[in-house]
This record gives sequence, structure tokens and C-alpha cells, in this order.
Amino acid sequence: QVQLVESGGGSVQAGGSLRLSCATSGLTTSTYCTGWFRQAPGKERERVARIDKDGMTSYADSMKGRFTISRDNAKNTLYLQMNSLKPEDTAMYYCAAVNVVSYYCHTAPSSVFPIWGHGTQVTVSS
Repeated sequence: QVQLVESGGGSVQAGGSLRLSCATSGLTTSTYCTGWFRQAPGKERERVARIDKDGMTSYADSMKGRFTISRDNAKNTLYLQMNSLKPEDTAMYYCAAVNVVSYYCHTAPSSVFPIWGHGTQVTVSS
């Protein structure tokens, strides 16, 4: 059974940093497109970052330069390093996975991702 379990969320002041982890079981991260998404109360789910089978990464514009997605294939774990956090980054953060070719990984809508974790809450205070 495939499972994704997020951790590392918490409360931090603006300008601070957090590192989210997504431990996977039942899949090999190096053979999947994996990504981070977030959803704030009353808002649509939005993409944060993705990493494809070849290790290429992509980010939403508002996260570029502040967030870094990475993975440890030996641990089958996905990470999201978040720096210079802003109050508008407050949201539930989810990791997700889908088995698609690399070029589609970065353009596929979130609805294409069939495997999701339960999320970890990030709260940034001003």
C-alpha cells in the first residue's frame, strides 16, 4: 500500500524557516513525479514545487528563491526547505505523487496526482 506522511510543520515568525518532510512507503521516489502543494482556509489548493524522475525541479513563482524541493532516494523521502517565510505562506502543506513522464510532471494539474498525504500545518505569524 502506498502512503505519504508529511511532518515538520509548525508555527514560526515571519522571516523564519521550516523544513517539511514527506516519508513515502510503497513507492520509489526516483521513479515518480512528486510535489508539494498547499491550501489555505477558503482558498484553492495551489502548487508549491515539484521534482521529476530525473531530479529536475520547478516552483510556483511566489516560492522561487525561498523554497527548495529535494529528495533522498535512499530514504524515499521528499523534502521542502522553506526560508524567508511570510504570513501568506500559512497553509496546510501536502505532498503528492504521480507516475508520469518528466516533462508532464511540471505541467500536470493537481487533479492528476492520485497519491496524497494528509498534510502538515504551517503557520507564519507577523
